[in-house]
Amino acid sequence: MRGTANFEQRGDKVRVSANVSGLRPNSEFGFHIHEAGDCSSGDGMSAKGHFNPYGKPHGAHNIPEHHAGDLPSLKSDANGDAELTADVDVVTVSSGPASIIGRGLIVHAQPDDFKTQPTGNAGARSACAVIQRLS
Repeated sequence: MRGTANFEQRGDKVRVSANVSGLRPNSEFGFHIHEAGDCSSGDGMSAKGHFNPYGKPHGAHNIPEHHAGDLPSLKSDANGDAELTADVDVVTVSSGPASIIGRGLIVHAQPDDFKTQPTGNAGARSACAVIQRLS
């Protein structure tokens, strides 16, 4: 699996643009920002839980009550490629408690049901990356 994700501050929201290849074709995958920017464990568990600085329940990114790290799911096409562009709230790329810089970004093996607490029942962590500021 390979991919890129960019996060750009746009007013009070952050635009996330992601392109991921090598996914299971015609499938959906949970996609979350996690607490720690640590991918050293090999299974993504070192990234800890979903980024949740305000103690909210897990849910879809477009409802009022959700983890700061809850992102829309990735949906792959017949070739196993996924593109995502979404504006998300709660997080920021500037300093402060909602900053995502230095956090983990995880692609899960299964779809997020946006209900099961605290993970959305999204399964194993298939890919891990650390969100970094580009200079």
